[in-house]
Amino acid sequence: MAKGTTEIDLEKCKQVAQTVIGDVASVVHGALCFIGDRVGLFKAMAGAGPLTVDGLAAKSGLSARYVREWLGAMAAAHYVEYDASADTYLLTPEYAAALADEDSPFFIGSYFQMAQAAVSVAPKVAEAFRDGKGVTQAEYPQSFFEAAERNSRTRYQHKLLRKWIPAMPQVVEALNAGGVAADVGCGGGRAAIMIAQAYPKARVVGFDIHAESIDRARRNAEAAGVSDRATFEVANGSGLPARGFDFVSTFDVVHDSIDPVGLMSGIRGALKPDGTYLVQEINISNEVGENIKPMGKMVYSVSTLYCMTTSLAHGGAGIGAAMGEPKARELAATAGFSRFTRLPIKDDFAVLYELRP
Repeated sequence: MAKGTTEIDLEKCKQVAQTVIGDVASVVHGALCFIGDRVGLFKAMAGAGPLTVDGLAAKSGLSARYVREWLGAMAAAHYVEYDASADTYLLTPEYAAALADEDSPFFIGSYFQMAQAAVSVAPKVAEAFRDGKGVTQAEYPQSFFEAAERNSRTRYQHKLLRKWIPAMPQVVEALNAGGVAADVGCGGGRAAIMIAQAYPKARVVGFDIHAESIDRARRNAEAAGVSDRATFEVANGSGLPARGFDFVSTFDVVHDSIDPVGLMSGIRGALKPDGTYLVQEINISNEVGENIKPMGKMVYSVSTLYCMTTSLAHGGAGIGAAMGEPKARELAATAGFSRFTRLPIKDDFAVLYELRP
């Protein structure tokens, strides 16, 4: 060891090396999960019972040699159960719910699609570390936004109409009476479409600065048969038209915003005097010490690879995904909201704030 260097613990070095290897394994394993999601392997295994390599290859219509190697990785990661005596592989119902069933409240398989797309821009983010700028939305593959839509669909399908909106009786009353709602940063429009479906008298407008997502939202509304009541516009939230909305929502949007105060001020100006603004953010602390866990590891990583950098790319605030409630309260007060309530909804991933003018 060189003179003047600190003595190191060799056993701890070995443990660190194993930890790092484990993380590298997770990265490349995630790529295989992305493939399994993309080519339908998880769906082919769901509910099929124990399968041989050839059986899964035949069922999925894929190359047996690739399927064998893929199954080896899934077994090593405990994603599937391997029976050595029968040489079969089983996707349990619990893993099927997470990886194969897109109608399951536990489905998170689309995160692998999002991760693959986010990692693909890592070289550009690395440059931003040097110049302090960022990577614009236009530089991300379309698959990133498709994955975000898949992720949001699960949340909206099982939480938006069953738990989140019912927690605000005045919103339910307004929508049932034919009120007007807006979803800002709507992406593929899933929330707006579901609100239109649940409240036939209401009208819903989705706004997003990402034109490709607005195009997809319009197609989704047409397919759902609600394009007459769920419409979509390319627009910046800070410049919302003063239409007198009864209800406005943002889902995982404020922390991404270039100008979060401008966004929230624009929403306040677009609300009726008795309107309601629902802010959904990630349920994570603004304190690093409270985020030393897998959720924190994921949130800080995704924030660096997308949330923060897309804001900084335009000279924005770059708040990042670990915004926390104190920052949300500060932004709401600066934007002119007089009432701020954290809704009493327990959720491992989401926190909800009800704001009133």
